[in-house]
Amino acid sequence: MTPGARVAAAIEVLDSYLSGTAVEQALTGWARGHRFAGSKDRAAIRDHVFDAVRRLSSSQALGGGTDGRAVMIGLLRGQGLDPAELFSGEGHAPSTLTEAEAAISADMTRAQTLDCPQWLLPEFDRSLAAKTDAFLDSLRSRAPVFVRANLAKCDRDTAVSILAEDGIETCPSSLASTALEVLTNPRKIKSSRAFLEGFVELQDAASQAVIEDLNIQPGMRVLDYCAGGGGKALAMAALGADVTAHDLSWERMKDIPARAERAGVAIRRVRHGELETLRGFDLVLADAPCSGSGSWRRAPHGKWLLTPDKLAEIHTAQQEILSSMPGFLKPTGRMAYATCSVLCSENRDQVDLFLKHHEIFNLTAECQFTPLDGGDGFYLAQLQGS
Repeated sequence: MTPGARVAAAIEVLDSYLSGTAVEQALTGWARGHRFAGSKDRAAIRDHVFDAVRRLSSSQALGGGTDGRAVMIGLLRGQGLDPAELFSGEGHAPSTLTEAEAAISADMTRAQTLDCPQWLLPEFDRSLAAKTDAFLDSLRSRAPVFVRANLAKCDRDTAVSILAEDGIETCPSSLASTALEVLTNPRKIKSSRAFLEGFVELQDAASQAVIEDLNIQPGMRVLDYCAGGGGKALAMAALGADVTAHDLSWERMKDIPARAERAGVAIRRVRHGELETLRGFDLVLADAPCSGSGSWRRAPHGKWLLTPDKLAEIHTAQQEILSSMPGFLKPTGRMAYATCSVLCSENRDQVDLFLKHHEIFNLTAECQFTPLDGGDGFYLAQLQGS
């Protein structure tokens, strides 16, 4: 496919997405209907689409409309490119720009410039103060790819060497001692020997830093209370912890057994009712459901789907999770509350509310990562009873 044809394909996918189809579903639907497209074409189209969703508000303003064509025109302008070069009308490229499209000049608001929903700007300003604009601007570009060296099988230097055998260059991240940033061939990771034989796992560097801050010791009994796919459970098990994984959705944990076998670690999965018989943990970690605002580079559709009502529902779920965690601890145990959000309303505000109603607990440690640190946005608060 020519570069212009790839833009035309991205317009089709974006029209589907803008009509209400989930972005991954829209991409899959297009690929099934265009099986002639090679892997490089599909990757390029995917990149166009995700770049457009990250910059949806500014692209609509710069393109003078809200459909896929306008968004792609605006995206190219926002990237400093001349859309006329790709909207040539030749072959399978989009038709040439109209006079009106060529003449568009947008006077954007701060929210449009930063590709942030207007109602969320005050939330970010309260949470990040002077860093708000830099943070929001960072969400307009794709995130770097990181892997975690699996200490159950190798050290970080060994992981670097094994990845290099498959042409995947990496460099150490300063955020965590296990973290490697992938510099070349990120799409080859899942087919590499390093991944297939469990020497590395895909995991953001900030997520790895959160685990490092927990000071996991061999033999610790740890409950990963909101385990999801098990990334943090795997990291803690690699450090020698006795890990139990729980999630309200059993389906979300379906890949944990295969991932644990590949990594050479043991992780016990339990349903909610089984936790009653497994109390007395040294550490209970809850990576709570959240807005995902710290990881919107990877899942940019999230910021356009979030509403005040949905955020209020998230707050309620977070409060319920925090309130239930102490019951699973042994008397000297620790709680760790984490989110991949940077919003105070999901982080410190929730911790303060918990402490107000659980006076025997104290906040013993707290950290906040943002994409300005290199990885995703993550928050961690550690609490212990007195």
